[in-house]
Amino acid sequence: MSDEIFQQNLKDEKDPRPGGPFLIQMLFKEPVEMPDKEKMAAVMGKHIGAIERFCHDEKTAGFAALKHIAQFKDGKAPVQLMVTGCHSFEGEGLDAFLMSQMWDCQEDRERIFRECRYQVVATDLLAAALPALERADLDAGFIDALADLYPTCEAFYFQNCGKLFLAEDVRNHQIEGPDRFIRFGVNVRFFNIQGTEDMLVDTLGMGTLFLPDLQYHFHGMDPNWVVNHAYNVASYVLENDNPIEEDDTIDGVKDGTMSREVQWKCQYEDALIQPPRMVLDINMGEYAAGNRDK
Repeated sequence: MSDEIFQQNLKDEKDPRPGGPFLIQMLFKEPVEMPDKEKMAAVMGKHIGAIERFCHDEKTAGFAALKHIAQFKDGKAPVQLMVTGCHSFEGEGLDAFLMSQMWDCQEDRERIFRECRYQVVATDLLAAALPALERADLDAGFIDALADLYPTCEAFYFQNCGKLFLAEDVRNHQIEGPDRFIRFGVNVRFFNIQGTEDMLVDTLGMGTLFLPDLQYHFHGMDPNWVVNHAYNVASYVLENDNPIEEDDTIDGVKDGTMSREVQWKCQYEDALIQPPRMVLDINMGEYAAGNRDK
């Protein structure tokens, strides 16, 4: 755990907006060329389904995901998947606060940002109009396709949630279903609250799907148990299109595992840690910290 002290900043406006593009940065030690048209089409089709290429040169490749149709008031259109050509990477915007929450790549993160001087950026467009579960599946397939297309990629950085992974961990994962998106697109963060025994665990990345992030303000419980609970609840919220309403209760944690014997109350409130957003705050009963009079 980092001993560095960070300031709360709920006026931060640079973070991804709810429903915004899902942004993927692939990091490289050496420059890489755009894969050829036929290979890109074949790999994208394998992982995503029917696609149609509408542009491809050294600067940009674009594909329409024909099975994923965004509905608008004035019509409909397939979601677009875009991949840029290779350009320089200088770690713009990656400060100590973001790096402190890169739990999946702790031993390699400094080396990655020191050695990787090139990047390829990929994103979805129009995908905000899709149902959450459909978009999650599409973006997870997009990640798998990119991992296959760029074998010299050193690491993947997912801007929306702040997660960093070695490319081999992305390439070799065995996750199926909605948890594919949770694994790469949602970060469970951990903070100690200075001057107290209180801790805070929250998620970042659910807002990309117009779903609420989670928040736990607590003391007296192993934070690893809370982190595991957060991932389980995030998966449940995604798979069921967030059925949790104000003042509902959910299964809490007993002896390290989720248990129906413990019920924790849920309420919606403003996040305690940046970025500013509405979160589903989970009142952990006897372990809860902060003002719980609401």
